[in-house]
Amino acid sequence: MPSSRHLIGELESANLLGRGGAAFPVGRKWRAVAERASGRAVVLANGAEGEPLSLKDRTLMATRPHLVIDGALLAAEAVGAPDIIIYVGAKHRAAEAAIRGALAERSNQLRSRVRMMSAPDGYVAGEESAAVHFINAGDARPTTTPPRPFERGVDGRPTLVQNVESLAMAAQIARGIDANTGLVTVSGAVRKPGLQEIDLGWTFSDVAAAAGGLARPVQAVLLGGYFGAWAPVDEVWALPIAAPSLRARGFTLGCGVVHALSEDACGVDATARIMAYLASQSARQCGPCLFGLHAIGECVRRLAARSPQASDLDRLSRWSGQLAGRGACKHPDGAAGLLGSALSVFADDFAAHQQRRCLRRSTSHPASLQPVAAVA
Repeated sequence: MPSSRHLIGELESANLLGRGGAAFPVGRKWRAVAERASGRAVVLANGAEGEPLSLKDRTLMATRPHLVIDGALLAAEAVGAPDIIIYVGAKHRAAEAAIRGALAERSNQLRSRVRMMSAPDGYVAGEESAAVHFINAGDARPTTTPPRPFERGVDGRPTLVQNVESLAMAAQIARGIDANTGLVTVSGAVRKPGLQEIDLGWTFSDVAAAAGGLARPVQAVLLGGYFGAWAPVDEVWALPIAAPSLRARGFTLGCGVVHALSEDACGVDATARIMAYLASQSARQCGPCLFGLHAIGECVRRLAARSPQASDLDRLSRWSGQLAGRGACKHPDGAAGLLGSALSVFADDFAAHQQRRCLRRSTSHPASLQPVAAVA
């Protein structure tokens, strides 16, 4: 197993990308903290997982808790962190119990350097500055940056906030195992929805095959969850799922979510429900998020219900381009990106709904199609 500092170079050579949503290079993130730490850093293992369509982090913690802890310990050694915090979503009871049990089994080794924190419910609670703010002040809202957590985080110390799957993959690389696999939650119009371990060289058709194949013909795929984007199925079906190939086409796998929307499902209805959820998850600290997302959610709701105001579709087209970059955090940006993709992919459906018609036969939507393999 490589030395702690050498491991940073191994991660950089392996080009391990973060699995929490942003796909930031893990080795570069560790190095940035190590260069500032002077032996006083903090490692925050992020298992909040507030994305409604993702199961990967809670399942990983529930079934492989020691692998997550191994990764956190390696990260702590590499960046110079005497303290580790494992931040687990409050609803993920099996994950919390497994982590606590694994820590108890290693109590002599850890010597109280690891503690657990329950992440409150809420979509933004897993954002890295929100996690740090909750630990520091009991308020899981994103904070204005800079400084970023790697500069000044928990207790004002340089803090490495790393998704638990990223830490588990770092532990695998330290053991000489490559990083060309990943966890993906597949849902929607597939025969076996749930969590899949995939090769990152696979295409989306390979992912669907691993999930038992398509249960119904599919029109679009939601990539990356509620902060991701809709994509026409024909555009991504043969596309490799690796981050570089997705990025070249303007997509991201985000937190590892693939949702297949059947041909008879209404994309306007699906988008309305996502936008309503994102509006309900506002951090309530700026106008674009609190009022802008609410207005957008109401507009899409009226369209989905086929009772729009005369200018609703024009409003949405305008607002989708105005919202990004105006909020106190990135929550409005993610919502705007999702909305913009929907207006493009489901353009005909939105136009029909503006005329009080629907082109589809079903109102199936992601929120009602949770994967069957969930771990509590």
